[in-house]
Amino acid sequence: MRLRLFCLGLVLLLTFGLAGHAPAEPKPGGTLVIISSQVPRHFNPAVQSGTATAVPGTQLFATPLRFDNQWQPHPYLAKSWNIADDGLSVTLELVDGATFHDGKPVTSEDVAFSVQTVQANHPFKSMFSAVEKVDTPNPQTAILRLSKPHPAIQLAMSSALLPIIPKHIYGDGQDAKTHPRNSDPVGSGPFKFVEYKRGEHVILERNENFFIPGRPYLDRIIIKIIRDASSRVIALERGEGHIGAYTESRDIKRLQKQEHLMVTSKGFEAVGPITWLAFNTAKPPLDDVRVRKAISYAIDRNFIRNALHAGLSKPATGPIAPDSPYYTGEVELYKVDLDKANALLDEAGHARGEGGVRFQLTVDHIPAVVEQQKVIAEYLRPQLKKAGIEVEVRNAPDFPTWAKRVSNHEFDLTMDIVFNWGDPVIGVHRTYLCDNIRKGVIWSNTQSYCNQKVDELLEQAGQEMDPEKRKALYAEFQKIVVDELPLAWINVLPYYTAIHKGLANPPLTIWGMMAPMDELYWENPPK
Repeated sequence: MRLRLFCLGLVLLLTFGLAGHAPAEPKPGGTLVIISSQVPRHFNPAVQSGTATAVPGTQLFATPLRFDNQWQPHPYLAKSWNIADDGLSVTLELVDGATFHDGKPVTSEDVAFSVQTVQANHPFKSMFSAVEKVDTPNPQTAILRLSKPHPAIQLAMSSALLPIIPKHIYGDGQDAKTHPRNSDPVGSGPFKFVEYKRGEHVILERNENFFIPGRPYLDRIIIKIIRDASSRVIALERGEGHIGAYTESRDIKRLQKQEHLMVTSKGFEAVGPITWLAFNTAKPPLDDVRVRKAISYAIDRNFIRNALHAGLSKPATGPIAPDSPYYTGEVELYKVDLDKANALLDEAGHARGEGGVRFQLTVDHIPAVVEQQKVIAEYLRPQLKKAGIEVEVRNAPDFPTWAKRVSNHEFDLTMDIVFNWGDPVIGVHRTYLCDNIRKGVIWSNTQSYCNQKVDELLEQAGQEMDPEKRKALYAEFQKIVVDELPLAWINVLPYYTAIHKGLANPPLTIWGMMAPMDELYWENPPK
C-alpha cells in the first residue's frame, strides 16, 4: 500500500513553515494591506476560478492539503491521507477540532458536499471528474472513490481548488453559483469575512478558533481594490499597501527601485499564466480555421513581448506553459506572416471590399490589466487591418461585465489570461473538452471548440500515471489544438510580487498569493 501519512509533516509544517526553514519567533498582531486590481464577483472558490476570488477565498476557506515551494504536499484540514495502490481511492483523516467560522464542526460530510459542489459548478470540470463518490464512514474520515487513477489528485485538493464549504449553509437547495452566502461566506480558514464594498475593499479578520494553534498571526487583512495601475504602484511606494502582484513591465521596474520592497517572480510556479486571444468558433467567420490561422499569422508576437512588454514576458506557443514538464515546442509557431494571412483570407472567400475591409470583428479584454490585455487589444486594431480585418475594441467597466459577456459566448474575439493551475488535468483540459462548453461559466470552454480526438487524448492523459506516457499524450494534444487554433496564444505573463521587507514568511509557495497567509507576520512593521 502506498501510504501517505503526514502527521510528521504537520509537525514540520508548524515548526519550520512552508518555506522550509526555521522562522524567527512570530510576532502576533497587525494588519496586512493587499493591493489588488480585481473586483470579486463573490468569495466562493468552489464555484468560481480566478485570482479575484482565490486570494480572499483561500483565507476564508481551508482545503484538505497545502503545498510548499518545492511542490510537496502538507497536511491542512486533513492531518493524513492514504492513496490506494491501485490509485482508485484516497482516504482523508481530518484534523481534530476544526470548526467553521459559525462554530459548527468540519466533518467528512462537508468534504463530500464540497467535492460534489466543485464537480457540478466549477469551470475545471476535469479536475474531479474521476471521483465517483465520497464515502463518509465517520465524521473524521472521507474516502474519495475514483473511477480511474488521478495523477494530480493531491494538487487538486489544495489552494483554491477544493475549498471545504459548510454543508449546513450551502446545502439548502439554492443554486451554489448564485447562493447569497457566496458574498457573505462562512469557511474554516485562518480569517473570517467582515466586509466587502464593491470596487473598494475586502476586510477579513483573524479567526480566533482556527484549527492550527496560534495561527494566524495577523489580526486583519484588507484587500484594497485600486483600478488605476499608477495608483496601485503609488500605494505600495508610500507604504499604504504592503503586498501586491504585478504583470506590467513599467510597474515591475519601478517597484524594483523601492528600498522597502522585495520584488520577486517566486511564488507562481503552479500558476502557468498564459495570455491568449480567444476565438468564438461558433460564430462566422471564426468558425473557419483558415480565418483563425490568418489572424494568428497576422500577429507579431515578438513585437508584443519586446516592444509592448519591455522584454519581460516569455513566448507562449500552445495550451501548456513552457515551464510545465508536459510542454512541447514542436508545434506551428505562427511567426508573423502577413502574406500568408492575406492568402488564407482570400482562400476562405473573404475578398476585400470598400476601404480594403474584408469583415469586422469586436475584441474584448479583461479590464484593469492594461499591458497584458488592453494594450494588446489596441495593438490588434491596426495590425489586423493590414489583413483587411476591421477591429473594434470593446471595453468593459469591470471584471464581472467582461466575464458575463464571455461566459455567455457573446463575443467575437477576446483577450484573456488563463492559468494552467499546476497540472494540465486541472487547468488545461477545461478549455478544450467538448462537454465543458457551458454558458454562464467563465474559464470553461467558452470558445465552443470540440474535437473528439482531443477529448480522447485528454481522457487518457488524465489517468496516466507514467510521466513519460503522459508527456507523449499531451504532445499529440498540443499539436492538434495548435493546428486547429481555437485560441491564438500570445505570451506567458511576467508575474512578480512586491512585498514589504518587514513581512516574514511571505506567500512564496507554488500558489503564491492564492494560498493561506496564516503563517505570515510582521517582523518589522512599517512606521
